[in-house]
Amino acid sequence: MSGLGTILTAIVTPFDDEGRVNEESFVALMRHLADNGSDGFVVAGTTGEASTMTDEEQLGLIELAVNERPAGKTIVAGTGTNDTRQAVYLTERATELGADAMLSVTPYYNKPSRLGIVRHYEAVAKATDKPTLLYNIPGRTATNVAPDLLAELAQIDGISGVKQANPDELQMIDGLELYAGDDATFARTLDMGGAGGISVASHIVGNEMRRMVDEPERREEIDASLRDVYETLFLTSSPTCTKAALNMLGHGVGGLRLPLVSATPEEGAVVRSMLERHGLLAGAPA
Repeated sequence: MSGLGTILTAIVTPFDDEGRVNEESFVALMRHLADNGSDGFVVAGTTGEASTMTDEEQLGLIELAVNERPAGKTIVAGTGTNDTRQAVYLTERATELGADAMLSVTPYYNKPSRLGIVRHYEAVAKATDKPTLLYNIPGRTATNVAPDLLAELAQIDGISGVKQANPDELQMIDGLELYAGDDATFARTLDMGGAGGISVASHIVGNEMRRMVDEPERREEIDASLRDVYETLFLTSSPTCTKAALNMLGHGVGGLRLPLVSATPEEGAVVRSMLERHGLLAGAPA
């Protein structure tokens, strides 16, 4: 198992009725997840809606997570952006705040060249003495980091792993720990000898995902039984359906910040049906 853990939940950021970060709800959710399969948390990542948070909010949430972490759990700070100077600043501050590692997404929108990507990650890795995980998600960044470039980036001191969200290129790279970036590839990543997964579904079915780690002989069966969970949570832009599910389960994570919007009644009905199929609504608020 990686020193960061096998199941790292990409934790949502709860908001209150005024759209402010709900710190009390965040801490309660983190503790709940720690008791239900999670080894650690990616804080202020994509699922955490970091793209609509101020630097103060983002760093404040990382600090809160570090200070309130359940015993033995790790905190990976989402510090990536498409401006290298900003990514360096966030990485430096998250390091000072005590995060265990950084998750740094490929610069998006400006579509840097191969050399630009290398230079970007050299600067980010130099900004911290903590491990840095690359995050390859071409569906959001418009840039794919191919395996040969990942192998080159693995030579940079401090680059220790990759969250791979391109299922077509899920493979082991020398010098990089492999984390599944999609729940649907978690079982395959474990079978390959990868470090684990940075998960969204673990908000809802963390104990079942833990069983995939602890019971490899049943991994395929358990994974097949959770396929509808993976699909439902990504029925529309994440974390829309994850927040809907958590609210139905009584966790009070609130809504989303524009341009993301809360689940429609139709989407909510699909989420509720999934939770009912898995027997998760028993005892939850109506």
